[in-house]
Amino acid sequence: MSSQSAAKLRSRYVEQVASELTENRRRQEELAKKIELLKQEETLLTDILTLAERYEGFADASRLPEQAQDEPVVAQAAAKGRAQDSSRQPLLGDLLLELLTGHDEPRPAKELRDELLAKHPGRNPTPQVVRNTLESLVAKGRVERHKQQRSVLYTPVTSGATD
Repeated sequence: MSSQSAAKLRSRYVEQVASELTENRRRQEELAKKIELLKQEETLLTDILTLAERYEGFADASRLPEQAQDEPVVAQAAAKGRAQDSSRQPLLGDLLLELLTGHDEPRPAKELRDELLAKHPGRNPTPQVVRNTLESLVAKGRVERHKQQRSVLYTPVTSGATD
């Protein structure tokens, strides 16, 4: 093989590897976005499950034992995921509660989300995930909901209000 043909072959390999590397990085970014969406969906589903457990009277009770059979596997998988995530990021509910305590007046979910995005650019929950998380905090008694005309506003529960 001549040195010229070897150089052409090497050049083709370099181009091919560079192209595959670029595609690999693009796919990694795409998967990272999908993982983030799945984490948000998990948070939403966990909040829904918490609300459903709290308001048992609204659900068809005959379906709950059936669903509970899969719970250990789901809980175990969620626990492994949370164990990895807990060292990196605080829970969305904790961040929202922290933002709420920084204000004296009730705040709408949209403003809280905007403030969250500004203070924590790595977090990008959907407006629905923020509302559901706030409602979960309401259900847990950590946040109060206030309605003003068509708006829903939230404030943290003060220590005297829980008694």
